[in-house]
Amino acid sequence: MAQIVLDHVSKVYPGGARGINDLSLDIADGEFMVLVGPSGCGKSTALRSIAGLEEVTSGTISIGSTVVNDLPPKDRDIAMVFQNYALYPHMTVEENLAFGLKQRKTSKDEIKRRVTQVAGLLGLEEYLKRKPAALSGGQRQRVAMGRAIVREPRAFLMDEPLSNLDAKLRVSMRASLSQLHERLGVTTVYVTHDQVEAMTLGHRVTVMLDGKLQQADSPQALFNHPVNLFVAGFMGSPAMNFVTAKLVRDGGAAVAFAGYLLPVSQSHFDARPGLDGYFDRDLIVGIRPSDLEDARLIEVDWPRIRAVAEVTEALGSENHVLFRIDSPPVRHASLGTARSAEEEDAALPLGSGKTLWTARVSARSTIGPGQPAEFAVDTSKLQFFDQESGLSIGHPQAGQATGR
Repeated sequence: MAQIVLDHVSKVYPGGARGINDLSLDIADGEFMVLVGPSGCGKSTALRSIAGLEEVTSGTISIGSTVVNDLPPKDRDIAMVFQNYALYPHMTVEENLAFGLKQRKTSKDEIKRRVTQVAGLLGLEEYLKRKPAALSGGQRQRVAMGRAIVREPRAFLMDEPLSNLDAKLRVSMRASLSQLHERLGVTTVYVTHDQVEAMTLGHRVTVMLDGKLQQADSPQALFNHPVNLFVAGFMGSPAMNFVTAKLVRDGGAAVAFAGYLLPVSQSHFDARPGLDGYFDRDLIVGIRPSDLEDARLIEVDWPRIRAVAEVTEALGSENHVLFRIDSPPVRHASLGTARSAEEEDAALPLGSGKTLWTARVSARSTIGPGQPAEFAVDTSKLQFFDQESGLSIGHPQAGQATGR
């Protein structure tokens, strides 16, 4: 096993395009680190740079105590698992698993021991004599992982290994990956664009945009304490609701927007140094859909907002209620990439100066399309962002965030 350190790494392609921009990241020995972000954010370039498949323009990459910038991939003692499995179709499962060891002149007895051990670990014993064409997608992916595991490398690098699987199989494979990591304890760097994979697999998750690190933290910290608008809008499904609001004094502190007034407690000011400097100024407020509930279903005394339901989506365990608020959509450079909800907005035409919000309410809710609705808001979880920089107000890492 080994620590992996990227120290001010940049990758500039011919023509000036930057794949990675001054990326510094410390991946601990035995850690499961997930790199996540939209297409073109630099996550795969970072992974390929660690592997030696991309030559970095500047900065250093260390695996263990060794700087590997000048080492070819075969000498870095890492193993990669790709999206497309990359199995040899003319070889059996057993031969695929053993291939890398044979290339390294490993003894026959040692090859047999490792292949048998890994086949048992991954439940592949009964498939050892089959060829890839006779396997399902999930079985092929297990073989691809087995081929990496059998080498006993210092680190695993995985590039969207589950993206070709159907939704149900991805869930079971995520669980298998977590169990494997617990048993093997090998440093793992995992690339995905799927935030659910990122949240469920990673000890820590690194969110990237335009080749820059936005925030690296535990999944829960990213969800509860995003460092900027991009991270807030990218992590969480449905996406966070945003609105431009004014921080006002109304007996106590409150944010005012679209005819609503939501109280801001002293605990917000205590947790967010500098927030008190925004009184009578515009700022961006974020409210997660899960912090809105059908007011008829709860007894706690949360503030209410009233609206008319436009669309309701019954998902079995919960309902999503889409509604408009009388405020123009928040415009910020980072949100154009972060919010998949933008596509939903385009699919449901908005009136001039309106924003489409989502509430994630209990499945017991009976709110229907076109009906008036009252939502209770958990204001203890309000998020506050600077309108110009897009940084989270008072966040301890905001000064280090690259933003846009």
